[in-house]
Amino acid sequence: MAGLDWLTARPIAHRGLHDAENGVIENTLSAARAAMEAGYTIELDVQPDRDLVPVVFHDDTLDRLTTGSGPVSALTAKELAGVPFKGTDDRIPTLNDFLGVVGDRVPVIVEVKTDFTGMPEFCARIAEVLTGYKGRVAVMSFDPGTVDAFRRIAPALPRGIVAESFRQDKPEGMTWWDVFRLRHLLHGWRTKPHFVSYCVDDLPAVAPLALRWVFGLPLITWTVRSEKQRRCSDTWADQITFEGFRA
Repeated sequence: MAGLDWLTARPIAHRGLHDAENGVIENTLSAARAAMEAGYTIELDVQPDRDLVPVVFHDDTLDRLTTGSGPVSALTAKELAGVPFKGTDDRIPTLNDFLGVVGDRVPVIVEVKTDFTGMPEFCARIAEVLTGYKGRVAVMSFDPGTVDAFRRIAPALPRGIVAESFRQDKPEGMTWWDVFRLRHLLHGWRTKPHFVSYCVDDLPAVAPLALRWVFGLPLITWTVRSEKQRRCSDTWADQITFEGFRA
């Protein structure tokens, strides 16, 4: 896809430039501001609220990071905005509010968290937000159905597939054939991704490197946390998604 040079131009701060020990929690506006100040691209996660409004949060439930508990999808965005993160004044923002703070000062990559059913209605709500945003933005997901939904709903929106070997963590309800298809990106003929985000610990791997070398798709890695992982990414990929240090 033409015009994607920005995707690999600078290191990508995983869930923003967060540092929990200093009160900056992942996927918060504070983490976004820290990434912008450092000049990094921001990767973030979105979950659906009760009304399918995309909110910026990684987990399915509130328990790990906030003073609340239970599923994110049980509450509205307004209700979620009233749930504090542990140890900070940050609240869970909507995707629209998050992008309003970024304002294209740096690029943004939106990872869509789904239940591997594609969730086309949720994708449509995300696309509605992103097509109205004037900044540099892309979407990606582990779920091929989600990537395919964006191909159909918003074909001009840059889209990527997130993948790994899944040797240690087979998604619930999937067969090993399903995992094989995900690992080797065999859905690519249908989803037609514009880039690939692959687990750094699983490189080198045939499928992502073939898409990079043969078809020219940008390859980014996740999640780089050590110098060894960074050297691997520098050897096999175009850019890192990192956390725990300053790239």
